[in-house]
Amino acid sequence: MALPPLPSLPLSLPAAALALATLAAFLLVLICVIAHVTAKTMPHEDAECRKGSAPNLHDPATRELSVVVPSYNEENRLPLMMDEALDYLEKRQKQDPSFTYEVIVVNDGSKDQTAKVAKEYCKKYGSDKVRVISLEKNRGKGGAVRTGVFSSRGKTILMADADGATKFADIEKVEEGLKNLQPWPEGMAISCGSRAHLEKDSIAKRSYFRTLLMYGFHFLVWFLCVKEIRDTQCGFKLLTRQAALQTFSNLHIERWAFDVELLYIAQRLKIPIAEVAVNWTEIEGSKLVPFWSWLQMGRDLLFIRLRYMTGAWKLEAKKCN
Repeated sequence: MALPPLPSLPLSLPAAALALATLAAFLLVLICVIAHVTAKTMPHEDAECRKGSAPNLHDPATRELSVVVPSYNEENRLPLMMDEALDYLEKRQKQDPSFTYEVIVVNDGSKDQTAKVAKEYCKKYGSDKVRVISLEKNRGKGGAVRTGVFSSRGKTILMADADGATKFADIEKVEEGLKNLQPWPEGMAISCGSRAHLEKDSIAKRSYFRTLLMYGFHFLVWFLCVKEIRDTQCGFKLLTRQAALQTFSNLHIERWAFDVELLYIAQRLKIPIAEVAVNWTEIEGSKLVPFWSWLQMGRDLLFIRLRYMTGAWKLEAKKCN
């Protein structure tokens, strides 16, 4: 009489662990390959690096300060920010005639009247103080900022969001943060506005889901890219001209996670970075879609680390003319 077949035994724990480790290693290698193969080279001679009479970051500075304002469909929020910024800058120039400035509004392929609104300020203050650069297609916040930075004439360059969420007078705080970093190695330093001191209040106003996403993003930033800056995403950052040249010349990310790559590059280049608390108010009309934007940023964070690690992206030193 034939005996019934013995039931198949499950894998032993060591064998199961080995199988999982092998699978994890395979997936990691696969992700590294995908990150490397899909990496785009940085646009060395992009439209913003154009030659000729147009201002260029590679040339010596001719202004004390450049303010770069990336704008996408900001016809409603831009006027409040511009009024506050230009009122401050004009008063400062009256108090100190040696202080010179320019505001560069980068219209990032807007579908509304953003460009028209910005050009009204050109008429009011003159094209030497307010300039508008319009991109035909939307490139993302990072791409818009990069375009404005490469057209800047300032000794220092301030990134400022079009919503005016950060009080513009707080530029004095980030300027002080920049001064405290002196002496600047090779003229390079960055001062970041920060909302980290407001985190407890913001958590109280957010849903549990958005709070979870926020903590997850912060962990990924810390684990993969930037460990010493608590708030990488505040849009109020001041850079010396040489720091802007070195970081933005190596920048690849053009969407929301560009700030993280910017600071990652700065740390890799050993550029000193200050983090300074600023006044910040949440303004309605954000273009950030909570789930999908955070998912995209999470993917970008992983690819930033892997692409530099695998050599798909490399840091190159740049020189001013």
